[in-house]
Amino acid sequence: MGAMFNLRAVSVRYGHVPALSNCTLRIQAGERVGLVGSNGSGKSTLLRTLHGLVRPSSGYVGVDAAVRQAMLFQRPYMLRASVLHNVALGLLLRGTPWGEAKAQAREALERVGLLDALQRNAKALSGGQQQRLALARAWACRPQVLLLDEPTASLDPTAKREVERLMDEFADSGMTLVFSSHNLGQVKRLASRVVYLEQGALLADLPTRDFFNGALPTAAAHFLKGEVV
Repeated sequence: MGAMFNLRAVSVRYGHVPALSNCTLRIQAGERVGLVGSNGSGKSTLLRTLHGLVRPSSGYVGVDAAVRQAMLFQRPYMLRASVLHNVALGLLLRGTPWGEAKAQAREALERVGLLDALQRNAKALSGGQQQRLALARAWACRPQVLLLDEPTASLDPTAKREVERLMDEFADSGMTLVFSSHNLGQVKRLASRVVYLEQGALLADLPTRDFFNGALPTAAAHFLKGEVV
């Protein structure tokens, strides 16, 4: 399969504030791409640009229009409805008949281990359960690409392991993953490739083994050591 995303010299500005600067990036089908960098480095903006939520100020964004994609936000929005309806309503809006939507929602909830909570109010779930519910909503749409913005931020260790397990399983099934994370251990475990951003600029793009064991640009090397320059 070919490239799902092809960015060339992409810049994004919010008013006078640069969020991405001259970024060139190509992502192939089946890759697991981890985005790393300090707060404000441009990771979230890059994910939103890939998903079409942010238009570039300049440059070219090429996205395969035939590819189904879904995005998981750091704090997923929960409808004031049951867990089952939080998944089924998304399918209904995509044109799936209601009966079929509920059946597919149950399958998705079973996939993430939430079948026993399907009648609970989604807003009453724990943070880890809400993140798994968000994964179920995404998986129910059968995306070929899943974009995730800090998918385990603020979760306890057990919930983090569960979300990581699901991400790993989705990727093993052939789904392309692009995710941002401050957890470098998570990046080592899940990513096949690491992209490092600093103040909106893409400074390193390497296989995971090379990023953690090879030579890096100065800023990336300091980041990896936990140093602030």
